[in-house]
Amino acid sequence: MPLETGTDAVAIAVAQFAPTPDRTANLALIGDLVDRAEDRGARIVVLPEYSSYFVQPFDETLAANAEGVDGPFVNGLTEIARAHGVHVVAGLLERGHDGQRVRNTVVAVGPDGVEAAYRKLHLYDAFGQRESDWVEPGEIGEPETFEVGGIRFALMTCYDLRFPEVARLLADTGAQAILVAAEWVRGPLKEHHWRTLLHARAIENTLYIVAADHPPPLGVGASMIVDPQGVEIAAVGTGSDVAVGWIESDAVDRVRRVNPALELRRFTVAPRG
Repeated sequence: MPLETGTDAVAIAVAQFAPTPDRTANLALIGDLVDRAEDRGARIVVLPEYSSYFVQPFDETLAANAEGVDGPFVNGLTEIARAHGVHVVAGLLERGHDGQRVRNTVVAVGPDGVEAAYRKLHLYDAFGQRESDWVEPGEIGEPETFEVGGIRFALMTCYDLRFPEVARLLADTGAQAILVAAEWVRGPLKEHHWRTLLHARAIENTLYIVAADHPPPLGVGASMIVDPQGVEIAAVGTGSDVAVGWIESDAVDRVRRVNPALELRRFTVAPRG
């Protein structure tokens, strides 16, 4: 039930798990996590980056296991969403344009199918990694958003967190929450970076950040929901589990009345190309 009468409020879950090269097993585990999230009241379930297929290190099997947005993985997500009456947000290994590289895509799927699809803009060519060797970057276009319960949600992927202009652009769409699918690779200070950036993106844009990661040993875990004041209201530790919190439109409005930073800024966001 909504938190207050007359308030738009949606229960949302972060679902943390470790995707494998077994696409069928990944989809079955997603179904179990969504079932668990629905039992706890969630209407939206956010899963990690590369939920459909993942290997580490990357290799030629990525292209062989990539699918279309109308492929079996997304069709499976739609069946799960329909069976549970929820929306599911998950990372998809999507076919690229040339058959060699793939696209790192996040889809938002409701009971009637795909409502938004975002291709990762900023590839992880950092900390000794070269995602762009295997993945083609998404094209700059209109931000991908969808609505549930009168609340607008926007999509982002992993390394995009390190570019504050991405979240600012999404805030300009009127989004009250940004959903982040991630595989935040472990390393020195990486968990600190993860937590700091999630809280910063929430505080500076006065909106909710909902982020799902892979658990250790490859990810840092710590999937979480952060409110518009930077308060962590729900989180998962290092295992495969779900955590549920509320996205409340009145909370966004209250914070923005006290701190109208978005209105007071003197710069806008423009693409470099």
